[in-house]
Amino acid sequence: MIIETLMAVTFVGSLVAFIAPDRYAGELAFGISALPLVGSLVLYSRFDGSGNALMDGGQLAFENSAEWISLGAYSLNWHVGLDGISLPLIVLTTVLTTLAIVSAWTPIDERQSQFYGLVLFMEAGLLGVFSALDFFVWFVFWEAVLVPLYLLIGVWGGPRRKYAAIKVFVYTNVASLAMFIGFVALVFNLPVDTFDLPTVAQSLNAGELQSPSWTSASALKTGAFIAMFAGFAVKVPVVPFHTWLPDAHVEAPTPVSVLLAGVLLKMGTYALLRFNFTMMSDVATANAEIIAIFAVVSVIYGALLALAQQDLKRIVAYSSVSSMGYVLLGLVAYTTFGVGGATFQMLSHGLISGLMFMAVGVIYNTTHTRMVTDMSGLADRMPITVGILIGGAFGYMGLPLMSGFAAEFFVFLGAFRSGTISGAPVFTGVAMFGIVIVAGYLLFAMQRTLFGPFRLDTDYEVGRAPLHDVAPLFALLLLVIALGVAPELFFDMIRDAVNHIPAVEAGVGGGH
Repeated sequence: MIIETLMAVTFVGSLVAFIAPDRYAGELAFGISALPLVGSLVLYSRFDGSGNALMDGGQLAFENSAEWISLGAYSLNWHVGLDGISLPLIVLTTVLTTLAIVSAWTPIDERQSQFYGLVLFMEAGLLGVFSALDFFVWFVFWEAVLVPLYLLIGVWGGPRRKYAAIKVFVYTNVASLAMFIGFVALVFNLPVDTFDLPTVAQSLNAGELQSPSWTSASALKTGAFIAMFAGFAVKVPVVPFHTWLPDAHVEAPTPVSVLLAGVLLKMGTYALLRFNFTMMSDVATANAEIIAIFAVVSVIYGALLALAQQDLKRIVAYSSVSSMGYVLLGLVAYTTFGVGGATFQMLSHGLISGLMFMAVGVIYNTTHTRMVTDMSGLADRMPITVGILIGGAFGYMGLPLMSGFAAEFFVFLGAFRSGTISGAPVFTGVAMFGIVIVAGYLLFAMQRTLFGPFRLDTDYEVGRAPLHDVAPLFALLLLVIALGVAPELFFDMIRDAVNHIPAVEAGVGGGH
């Protein structure tokens, strides 16, 4: 019951924070968020690597199941559990939520209790997304996350917050509809009486999909794969479904940007791995080159778009599009290091993007501008903040002994050795060029804003940031370095989990 306790504490805590007086809301929310953080670390400490077979019928860690609702011939069950893929994302969610709440103490100065209550409610939904094993339970959590995100952007966002919030809502809702139709169409043509994800996955992998009266089983499976891929690709986002992300990031308050880039984007890549690349690996391998093209285009195009930006938030937002391209490339490689590296990249990018958005937020709190052309020489006035920002940028660029290097190395190694992608070395080489572009736009932005003579085109005094603004940055930088020095802290459990994915276990991707 530990997973349910974690979600219940977070949900009840969100209600408590929502009705608390504003003057206590920030500190109260921090205290409440510390409870699921400690709980996730307990889960991590008790996880022994056994029961990593989410989709092959094996025993899961911390698994619990109970009957819920019967809908005609189908039963909906409360079913939760964790493996080496979902547990790191649970830990990432609790860490970033706690640090994001601390980072909100300075910029959020109105309706604070409602803000923190919604953040905690979103955390509860994210915990459900990464632990639910029944489709309908999972889908409820998936949609529930969208409600606080819409309100957090629409109420506390920037000048164009309503436009950005509506755009996020429309894009993701349409995507969810496509994904829902695709999955349900599969289940209705399988000899199963449940929406339990492991059961559905076993049936699909056993080739039990039946032909409906209006098409063949093969065409149905391909159509469902496309519908679900498109739905999840919007959430990632994959080019060309990415246009909602920069608007959302620019208008969202900094703590929301931290959670959006750090955790919410991982919902899309996590779902792609759980549904498309695990349940329908035959369709994925048959179209591996097309998927790899989407991945490489996202890497290069996202990086080029970042190179053209003047707003620091937009630069980091487009960096996320580029980074998620590496995840997609690793997934379609179907090797241990490819899929494992993609999962590790989700974790690494969550930490680094959170660090970058927080650092940009601290600079904005002091200067009241994010435009590269409006400032220079901040290093002399804000040395600690700037130093940590530079560290995060080096992590993005893949500096050795930082998590970004380990994640990209795993992905490139797995993708290069893939037997699934024709011309895998070429795709890998083109994707590696994205690192050069990343270094170009990050170094250019830092050179313009952080170094040289001091200049600021706004009438604000620039000085050292308060401790509660800097502390979350320092914590994230330490985690980025820790995972770079010792990636086995999470990669061992990730590797054990991905080796149970049928296509990886069978070695269809070539090298392991």
